[in-house]
Amino acid sequence: MPNPKRRHSQQRSAKRRTHYKASETTLSIDSTTGETHVRHRAHVSEGKLYYKGKVVAEKAPSRA
Repeated sequence: MPNPKRRHSQQRSAKRRTHYKASETTLSIDSTTGETHVRHRAHVSEGKLYYKGKVVAEKAPSRA
């Protein structure tokens, strides 16, 4: 397995890392509920789980 003979400088490592940037998450507005949510993720609104504007799951009633 090859190993480097000399240590890489901090500047060389920093040049390589300049391409790693934090990006903002894309938000969408659900057509059914009108809530803002992260794209391609299910979201909860009024106890129901929505994905692509459709109800995927409902919260079970609590047992008292």
